[in-house]
Amino acid sequence: MAPREVDHESAPSPAPVEKGFATLSTLRIGVKVFVEKDGEERKAEILSMQTRKGKPTFYVHYEEFNKRLDEWVAAERIDLNREVEWPAPEKPDKKKQGAAQSKAHPAKADNKIPKGQKRSRSQVERDSPATPGITESQGQGKAPEPSKAGGKENRDGSVAVISTVVEDGTPKPEDEEMDLVDVQDAAAAAKAAAPEIYSREDEIEKLRTSGSMTQNQTEISRVRNLNRIQMGDAEIEPWYFSPYPVEFSDEDMVYICEFCLEYFGEEKPFHRHRSKCTLLHPPGNEIYRDDYVSFFEIDGRRQRTWCRNLCLLSKLFLDHKTLYYDVDPFLFYCMCTRDEHGCHLVGYFSKEKESAEGYNVACILTLPQYQRKGFGKLLIAFSYELSKREGKLGSPEKPLSDLGLLGYRAFWQETIVDLLMEPGRTDANVEELGTLTAMTTNDVLHTLQNLNMLRYSKNQHVIVLTDAIIEQRERQKEKEKIKGKKSIDSERLMWKPPVFTASSRTWNW
Repeated sequence: MAPREVDHESAPSPAPVEKGFATLSTLRIGVKVFVEKDGEERKAEILSMQTRKGKPTFYVHYEEFNKRLDEWVAAERIDLNREVEWPAPEKPDKKKQGAAQSKAHPAKADNKIPKGQKRSRSQVERDSPATPGITESQGQGKAPEPSKAGGKENRDGSVAVISTVVEDGTPKPEDEEMDLVDVQDAAAAAKAAAPEIYSREDEIEKLRTSGSMTQNQTEISRVRNLNRIQMGDAEIEPWYFSPYPVEFSDEDMVYICEFCLEYFGEEKPFHRHRSKCTLLHPPGNEIYRDDYVSFFEIDGRRQRTWCRNLCLLSKLFLDHKTLYYDVDPFLFYCMCTRDEHGCHLVGYFSKEKESAEGYNVACILTLPQYQRKGFGKLLIAFSYELSKREGKLGSPEKPLSDLGLLGYRAFWQETIVDLLMEPGRTDANVEELGTLTAMTTNDVLHTLQNLNMLRYSKNQHVIVLTDAIIEQRERQKEKEKIKGKKSIDSERLMWKPPVFTASSRTWNW
């Protein structure tokens, strides 16, 4: 207990916060100010600063609010009549400094060689004098070694399932837990590996050309670059950063064609494009149609431009997405609603043409204007219908976003409970449930443990369908009767698993 008490007492040591009054010229990144939001003042931290159309603007994160609400605010919304909190100066880490010094200047005791032994050639080269700058850079180059092991292990499907089972069944309202795998590891690597220093312009340029979010993740991915987008009849406020061209960050509204997904910074060229655009549905094969929706299959290699535009659009609402330009190895399944004007994009999921890990979904998204209407479950159900047609067990790629995890948990729970409640069923095992639902064993176990349906009896685990679970499912069915439930009819699926050559599964110009 003693060491824990010491750690607990040492944690609040930087509690004293420097406060004072500020002006627009003295505001800087890291300062916490009060910002007017929805008729009240909220404390927010300044994450970035820019001058837009000759006026200073500030990108802020509201404390105790989801980071989806981060936004650019004008100077008029900041209350400078109240005291601000200045950021605490960064203290150098003595341990890291000591380690760097020990690497740069090894102790004399380490250089001592017992009598009768000769120095090896490598040790002679290591002990030879070098300039301090080179020695320090070599020491810094070895710094990121501890962070290399975390990223790939955390992205492994089995590890992710085990961790979610151990944690509480309901994720936090903010997506902090969901970002642990992706953001924290990337941030740690970005802080550790600092031999190169990128300017913001270089970061955005590299991001646009390479499509990688790993370059200084803590800087770029935190700042949303588009203010609003118009797509069809909907005006949407983006949630996250997406590597659209830099000049679009200064526009108040970005116009996106809802059929070809081309983007424009001004209304006049957008209307001129709409008068000439002849596309009325996603450029692929329609493989499913019912009274509600249609599904189209698009090959990323055949429709590169459209699929890249789709990835740019989806990145506005997905914090984990890291792929924008290498779309050749993926198939995209787009769900649309139909009317007299054409097929309107509702959501999509992408899938690797050949997944070594057995994933049936790489990325999944329902556009914000169609969320909370049951379309997310339709997307998930359709992905498992494809897995059943392939005769394989499928699972979504990890890590899932917070909304994605909630959606999949609800679908898994509903599917398994309905299967166990079938008339005449008295017993079942995990393998049988997985085969009937095309779900992996890990996902079935994850769901059963989440619902507390796994019990240990007579030296073996048994599945118990409790009265509480049955009552909860019955209440959900009553709501579905009132609202109407949409489902996938497998007989309407006109599709067979595609076969690809080696060249069509990889990047190929």
